[in-house]
Amino acid sequence: MSLAELFVIAVGLSMDAFAVAVCKGLAMRRMSWRGALIVGLYFGGFQAAMPLAGYLLGSGFSSSISSYDHWIAFVLLAIIGGNMIKEGLSGPDECPDASLDIKNMTLLAVATSIDALAVGVSFAFLQVNIVPAVSFIGVTTLVLSMIGVKVGNVFGNRYESRAEITGGVILILMGLKILLEHLGILA
Repeated sequence: MSLAELFVIAVGLSMDAFAVAVCKGLAMRRMSWRGALIVGLYFGGFQAAMPLAGYLLGSGFSSSISSYDHWIAFVLLAIIGGNMIKEGLSGPDECPDASLDIKNMTLLAVATSIDALAVGVSFAFLQVNIVPAVSFIGVTTLVLSMIGVKVGNVFGNRYESRAEITGGVILILMGLKILLEHLGILA
């Protein structure tokens, strides 16, 4: 998997976290970079940990399904992307409060990174070099989450649903690309 492809997946995965970060920024009376860093560290850390966990789970059985692993990767990415698009089209969710306590942030970080677990499973099928991949995903999510806090604090929740829809489309297109490459349609 090329760096460009990994970047596209990282951005797609981080859109849920970006949308929630926008809400966090919206809820903050005054945005602080310390608060934005806390949001970014939680979201980036979980976005890195979940695909690693998925990769470890998927590695156990990836060799036994190698003849159709590209179909599994495509289906997983299409389902995740479809759900993100559905959430984005359903209108803005109720924004979380400005609290940055451990319980609140852990719940939000887990909720926004569940899809990364399935992507990690597909990484095992594609035999991606996992340490650089999850590091890249984590850093991308950290940066985009910090930007999301700032955007939310300045502009409000206008971009929340667009971010989820964009992330969903990106993941579906990446799944389609993987499938078409394995079928020999794309070189």
